[in-house]
Amino acid sequence: MERLTDDQSPTFEIARFLVEFLEVAVTSIVYLKAIYPAGAFERQRYLNLVVHRARHPQLKHYIHSTVTALLPYLQKGLVERLAVSFFSPDDEAVERFVFKFALNLSLNHKSIESELEVSVKSFLVKLLVAEPITKPLPKGCRWEITCYFRILPQASTSEDVLWIPSNGKQWQHLPLITPVKSMTSDAASVQLYLEHPNTTCGCAHKEG
Repeated sequence: MERLTDDQSPTFEIARFLVEFLEVAVTSIVYLKAIYPAGAFERQRYLNLVVHRARHPQLKHYIHSTVTALLPYLQKGLVERLAVSFFSPDDEAVERFVFKFALNLSLNHKSIESELEVSVKSFLVKLLVAEPITKPLPKGCRWEITCYFRILPQASTSEDVLWIPSNGKQWQHLPLITPVKSMTSDAASVQLYLEHPNTTCGCAHKEG
């Protein structure tokens, strides 16, 4: 049997497909939150769904380059979560969309794309109508993409240098979590949930 190279292996195909999906999903989230004018986006088709793509060069480059840089780490199963976080002008976390991943690294066949397409399509349909469960953002918000690795990558290549430790603020208390959508297949499982500040938390810190 002919040995598959890295760019032919099932895990590469899974990772490549997830990168394409994440670029569409992250752009859809940013569009959904209306943090930029509508003219910064354009309508395109992906998996026979009408989605929004960034047309502003800097926005398009940030999303594309950040998500594409995940490809080798997804392929190795090193990516645990990816978060799209929104911050107030005071740099306080307001809302986070969190994708959680689990890839089947032992998959030994390549007939996975059609299965993934069905799962991803239903995932995006849910995401595109998720606005009612999100929170309005205050004016002047900023946002960022943060990746959480199971093992921190070593800066051995030029791609690794793209990843720097995040100094983003964490929640003061355990956040409120709202599940949005999950998908499970032989190739991979992906969960998406929302995190919001827990303003009703009655926790108090007591010094000893």
